[in-house]
Amino acid sequence: MPVLSLGSMRFQQSWKDLHPDEITPQSQKKLEKTLQEAVIKGFNHIETARHYGTSELQLGWAMKNLPDPNRIIQTKIPPREDPKQFEAELELSFRKLNCQKLDLLAIHGLNLPEHLEQTVRQGGCLDVVKRWQKNGLISSVGFSTHGSTDLIVDAIKTNQFDYVNLHWYFIRPDNESALTAAADLDLGIFIISPTDKGGHLHTPSSRLLELCDPLHPIVFNDLFCLRDQRVHTISVGAAKPEDLVLHLKAISLLPRADELLSPIQQRLSNAAISTLGESWVNTWHVGLPSWQKTPGNMNVPVLLWLHNLIEAWDMESFAKSRYGLLGNGSHWFPGENADCLDHTISEKDLQSALIQSPWSKKIPGVLRHLRSRLANSSESRLSHT
Repeated sequence: MPVLSLGSMRFQQSWKDLHPDEITPQSQKKLEKTLQEAVIKGFNHIETARHYGTSELQLGWAMKNLPDPNRIIQTKIPPREDPKQFEAELELSFRKLNCQKLDLLAIHGLNLPEHLEQTVRQGGCLDVVKRWQKNGLISSVGFSTHGSTDLIVDAIKTNQFDYVNLHWYFIRPDNESALTAAADLDLGIFIISPTDKGGHLHTPSSRLLELCDPLHPIVFNDLFCLRDQRVHTISVGAAKPEDLVLHLKAISLLPRADELLSPIQQRLSNAAISTLGESWVNTWHVGLPSWQKTPGNMNVPVLLWLHNLIEAWDMESFAKSRYGLLGNGSHWFPGENADCLDHTISEKDLQSALIQSPWSKKIPGVLRHLRSRLANSSESRLSHT
């Protein structure tokens, strides 16, 4: 595996499946220019998904025109209650990608316990995959996830997978124990969306640019991820050839990662402590209930995390996007935002759920302030499966 993977959820024409005749020459040309540059620069691993709209179809055409003897192809298909439905989607992916074999297949969006059950139970989705593997059509199988760390670890410990696609970045290294569990069982570790979900680093705030200087935040975060020996590859979600440049710069600096990262991490930490206070920085997460156990299903851990990102590093664009997705992201980004506070949910109701938090009296005010900055933002996840 190369340390950089070409993620293909940004350069397709549409998030919906289209008839081939609806693909425009301009769209296909842009995709092929990006793929051509990726081939030249050594991005041998291409990662897509059945529910990335026209991505598979357009890649199938492009890969035929731009052959690469070292190419590694991965697609992702969501788990299904009915394994026949799962297999039908697998067949469709093969047709659209125009491939004879998949190097990597991920169970896409293993986000809930029932998804894991649908996948690993006897007669479930993995039985379909194993049959295809026996027939020489699939090499390795893994899973992608936006789920809780505990669920990811449970999935890893089934020992049924070869690799895992997960979120883990400087701004939120919550899945640390999942990386350890995967490394213990020698699973491949693929970091999802380090640029976008890692903080909208493609459009960083001036504050973040200042704190990460002399590195661009994209380069900083890439080095943070790739310096960890457990991590094998990170995704570069390119929409155009130019999107590859900063990630390639990170690779050139990888031998100097420790030297370059240390002062930047210290500045970021100092900025957080200066604006939020050392006690808050060290303990804000202690005793917080899960969103399922909070009145109104408010996702308080995520909301406080967004508050911290804004106050410490001016990451308002990213926070606004995430705030608006709460309540609209289903199991991909669960729980609700703070809009219900003081309306359907009282402060007293909320504080009853925060009894284990040392900041129970402060948190309602923090949530109100966050809401005043970010309310009226509503987003839907681009792909629902």
